[in-house]
Amino acid sequence: MERSRDETRAGILTYLVCTFALSSIYYTLIIRAGHLSAGHGLYVLGLMWCPGIAAILTCLIRRRPLSSLGWKWRWRYQAISYVIPIAYAGAAYAFVWATGLGGFPNQNVLAHAFYSRLSPQTPVAVRLIVFVLATGTLGMIASTISALGEEIGWRGFLVPELAKMTTFTRTALISGVIWTSWHVPILVFADYNSGTPTWYGLTCFAVMVIGISFVFAWMRLKSGSLWTGAFLHASHNLFIQGIFTPLTIDTGKTKWAIDEFGFALAIAAVVVAVIVWRKRGEVEAVTNGGRVSSDVLGAAMASP
Repeated sequence: MERSRDETRAGILTYLVCTFALSSIYYTLIIRAGHLSAGHGLYVLGLMWCPGIAAILTCLIRRRPLSSLGWKWRWRYQAISYVIPIAYAGAAYAFVWATGLGGFPNQNVLAHAFYSRLSPQTPVAVRLIVFVLATGTLGMIASTISALGEEIGWRGFLVPELAKMTTFTRTALISGVIWTSWHVPILVFADYNSGTPTWYGLTCFAVMVIGISFVFAWMRLKSGSLWTGAFLHASHNLFIQGIFTPLTIDTGKTKWAIDEFGFALAIAAVVVAVIVWRKRGEVEAVTNGGRVSSDVLGAAMASP
């Protein structure tokens, strides 16, 4: 058992070294350029795939099967994963719009791109529906492609490995802190922020990421599928960055409330974390607080 724990620790260390070593290449490119859009967005795409490539390299180095990353498909869990970010982000933005911290909807966005092909007489409500439906469905393809790179690593490899050694609470917290830390270089030294002071944006971002890490970890351990993480991540990015934030009108202090660097999502993430934490027994029954072997954990997760 002790040798198994040593192997788990060695695997996690190997993974983290590979992840941050690969990521440093893209950190440098993005920071030198000063903005995320540099390289036509390919620098960010490359960065997002570093955790996934690191997980695959770790499996090869430590002689583990790639199937251990959790490729199994669970329709029910994937559907739930798509909806969860819409719920917590929707609640956060609804609060912002209702209190006047931000206006809604931004008609300049609704009149942009292919939506402008609609008749000028088309009601705003119809334009809004078309925008949300088109972006929320077609946009998931590109969003999943980029999110999958991170999730092969964070939830495919890291979360199950941590769960072999410790409790669900610690697994979620540790993975959340690592996930947050991985973003810090581009948040502090590039333009991955909403224009608020760095300390404020970083604080809100950290609370939000660690909060939603409880959801990501719970869904991964409950389903045994890394695709839950991919869909959670893709839906989160898409609806916040591609729908809710663009539709919000800046009323002066809006940037302090919205996006991943404002207080509204941070609070919503904490609420979601508490809800999931109260259901921790359902996944700890599988992992037994980290006191089961990797073979037992894998077999339990493979069950329907």
